[in-house]
Parts: sequence; C-alpha cells; structure tokens
Amino acid sequence: MKFRSDPSRIKGSIAPVVTPFDDSLSVDLAALEQLIRWQLDNGTHGISVLGSTGEPSVQTLDERRDVLRTAAHVVNDHVPFFPGTGSGRLDETLELTALARDLGADAVLVLTPPYSRPTQEGLFDWYSRIASEFPDMPIVAYNVPIRTAVDLHPSTLGRLRRTHHNIVGVKETTKDFEHASYVINECGRDFLVYCGIELLCYPLLAIGGVGFLSCVANVDPIRCAALYNAFAAGNHEQAQELHYALHPLVDLAFLETNPGPVKWAMEQLQIVPSGRVRPPLVSPAPANQNLIAAKLDEAGLTGSAAVRAFGELMTKGGLS
Repeated sequence: MKFRSDPSRIKGSIAPVVTPFDDSLSVDLAALEQLIRWQLDNGTHGISVLGSTGEPSVQTLDERRDVLRTAAHVVNDHVPFFPGTGSGRLDETLELTALARDLGADAVLVLTPPYSRPTQEGLFDWYSRIASEFPDMPIVAYNVPIRTAVDLHPSTLGRLRRTHHNIVGVKETTKDFEHASYVINECGRDFLVYCGIELLCYPLLAIGGVGFLSCVANVDPIRCAALYNAFAAGNHEQAQELHYALHPLVDLAFLETNPGPVKWAMEQLQIVPSGRVRPPLVSPAPANQNLIAAKLDEAGLTGSAAVRAFGELMTKGGLS
C-alpha cells in the first residue's frame, strides 16, 4: 500500500499484463505468476492486470478474483499494483474494487462502461458512485472509446476531479492527441495522465503525461521501461531512439485485435507456455503469423537478452 498515499509515484512503464490461458483455455495462474516475476525482473515500473490486454470481458468473476489475488501476491509491493476493476456492471465493479483495495492495490483502473453508451452525466454518476464508495482508494478512469463506444470528455473529467479528491487520473486510449492536452489543461498539471496508445507513449510524456500502459511491454519490458527512464533522465535523444526501436512491435501488436498477436508472439518467444486467446478472439491468421515473426526479427527481439532472462528466471524459480 506504500504508493496509495502518494499516487503520483505510480509512473513509468506500467505493464498491462496478459492473462495466460492453457491449451484448454483455462486461466493459467502459474504462468501468470511467472510472467509477473519476469516483468519485475526486467525493470517494469508497475503491474496492471485485467485491462483490455488481459481479456477481462471473457473471464468469470471468480477468474478475475483469482487473477487479482495471484498478481497481488507476486507484486508484493515491489512496484505499484494498478489493476483494472471496471466492468459493464456497477455491482461487479464495486466488488472487484473492494477486493483490489483489500489486496493492497495502490490505485485502480476503472473502465468506462462498455456497450451501454451512457451520456456524460451518466459517466459522471458512474465514477461518482465508485469514488464515494472508496474514498481512500486512488481511482484512475480508463477512457477507451474504440472498445466501449463512449468518450469520457475532458470537461467531465474536470468535474470529477473537482468533486472527488480520489479521482486522480485517467488512462487515455484515444489517437486524438489533442484530447489528452485538453484533459491536462482542464484537470491540472498534477492530474495523472497515462497513455494507452503505443505510438503516443513518448509524445504524451512531453506534454505532461506520467507514464503509459503499452501492450508491447508484454514482449519487451526492458525497452519500454528504458524509454521512460531515458525521458525522466532528460535524455530525449535516447528516448526517441527507443520510441522508434519499439515501432515494429507496435506494428505487430495490431495486425489483428489485441491481445491476439502479442500473445502469439509471447508463445514464440517462450515467455508463456500458450498464446491462446478466448472466443470471440482467435489466434492470428497464418499470413499474419509470418508478419509477426518478421516484425520480431526487425525489432531484434528473437533470441534477445530479454528472452534469455526469462529462461534463466524460469530455471531459478523466479524472484523470492
């Protein structure tokens, strides 16, 4: 809980970890544990589970509880624990947020309700009810219009910020770069804005963002963390180099719907035993598998130190 009292310390590359499934499509908690240990061993600044990359919408409530418990146990205050607890149902959102709080989460990421397309007043009421229920829990809104079909407007975020002290930030997953600037201008420079668009992670830092949740951290946590480290150290040339070095991984990640390509790549790199996704998602088509393999080569990741580090970690049994 050491970051909860000062959520401004939750910054950098927050890995939005995939949920591994085995070949029978059951949640593979052992693989999840090893995956999080690998992330921690490779410099990731924070751990998030059950965001879009974690496929929460195809998991039962019990499965999501198990993922939260496993992740909290492994993270164990090594870095900030920043799980997703939102769903399309308020009762589920409240239950998962309560569990995350009790497990020591430092902040929670709460999705705008998908499919129902609430008005801005509906969104204000949604977040207000959650914030009022958990006054001591830092809450970060998750704005991802491409998945939820609703956009959380900067003015609504500003109103929430002024009404609830514990609504401390937002994860912006919109390619409208102006949107993030309006959010910061509306909510204040100390509002915590995290990027969820991979190619905007570096640019958003330049206008006041505090970090990012990039799905490519699942295959290259080292360079994702290094990009933030370089920026924080004022080494903008190195940060820019890393931005472009990660470009092929961003390209492969979105050849099909995330996280299908990333999970397939993780299996090829032996980061997880199985790269399966649950329906309605499917594994990448054979032609795209070839493209993913080529992009991994282009990124210099095949046989990389990061993959070798994972193998060594597995051999040693992970972090203590």
